[in-house]
Amino acid sequence: MTSPIKIGVSSCLLGEKVRYDGGHKHDRYITDVLGRFFLFVPVCPEVECGMPVPREAMRLEGDPAAPRLITHKSRADKTEQMLAFCRAKVEALALEDLCGFIFKKGSPSSGLFRVKVYDHAGVPSKTGSGLFAAAVAGRFPHLPMEEEGRLADASLRENFIERVFSYRRWKDFLTQGPDLGKLVQFHTRQKLLVISHSTQLYREMGALVARGKEIVWPELAERYQELFLRALELQATVKKQTNVLMHIMGYFKKELEAEEKQELLELIGQYHDGLVPLVVPVTLLKHYVNKYRQQYLQQQVYLSPHPAELMLRNHA
Repeated sequence: MTSPIKIGVSSCLLGEKVRYDGGHKHDRYITDVLGRFFLFVPVCPEVECGMPVPREAMRLEGDPAAPRLITHKSRADKTEQMLAFCRAKVEALALEDLCGFIFKKGSPSSGLFRVKVYDHAGVPSKTGSGLFAAAVAGRFPHLPMEEEGRLADASLRENFIERVFSYRRWKDFLTQGPDLGKLVQFHTRQKLLVISHSTQLYREMGALVARGKEIVWPELAERYQELFLRALELQATVKKQTNVLMHIMGYFKKELEAEEKQELLELIGQYHDGLVPLVVPVTLLKHYVNKYRQQYLQQQVYLSPHPAELMLRNHA
């Protein structure tokens, strides 16, 4: 990476005492682990739009598609105050060069998924998004976004962080005098990573690059970016990963001895069956890539899409 990796984070998750009750929701994984690799841009919509700490609790009410932000006891409507802040803040964030955002789950301002929205009878349904989270998602539709609670799921955590690093790689590419020839090189390096998420979208990306001479550069870059980021939003399943591992193994059919092939097949099978984590067959494949100096595979992002210290591929 040639640039810092900046991600937005709900301020309370960083230990800042900005919640309605004067407390915080410090998430040690975010600060102690991700903090070693990312620069944080903290945001607390309630405080930054002018609300005090502590303050009256609020909730979303009405139409889940356009809910109102209402205080619990005094029934004050804070919607317009929050929306005015959101409109200004997302434009300010556009200048921050963000590569991701981690929101506080359940928050009427910052919850991303399944936020409670109360109907006229006071009955809640988990169908909404916080007003600020919705504004960020609307302004940056392909920005990698997650909630801190969902990061406890190993697969969701890996997908989110992989997308953050991939977005940074793409942004770096755009700053280095890009052209069609360099896009072909970028596309080649991402091949196995993208295939682990979507073979269909990889084919669409390949077809787009193949017609690159027919498309003016800004449009080509924009269309490629949309396909690239959309592909990575899809989960890399065990089946997809297994197919990629077998594809990589095919590059060594002339080099490996029968016992080495058998060992590798067994490890890939054990990964497929949930007996060992992905890092096990990938480590052996990386050994063969370096041993036999397989130049095409040495440039594949798939083999090291994020720092090993994050241990994202260590779960079975």
